Amino acid sequence: MGSLKKILERMAGSPTNVRFSELCKVCDRFFGKARQKGTSHRLYRTPWADDPRINIQDDRGIAKAYQVKQVLTAIHRLEDEHESEK
Repeated sequence: MGSLKKILERMAGSPTNVRFSELCKVCDRFFGKARQKGTSHRLYRTPWADDPRINIQDDRGIAKAYQVKQVLTAIHRLEDEHESEK
């Protein structure tokens, strides 16, 4: 979990310089396996009915900044819901 925490900190600090492979690692951890592999896009399911998926795209090895921000928002939402269940 240590390296994942470092990746999340880097993502929050600079969403423009995130490797696609690192974003995939984060998404795999929080959202499970991608539904679609083998193309430049990966689709991940979220537990919400109103926004059921995360779509990330490989842009020459770098993740798109707006998609990194979307992933961070979804992770924060998951953490908030998890905290409210306690």
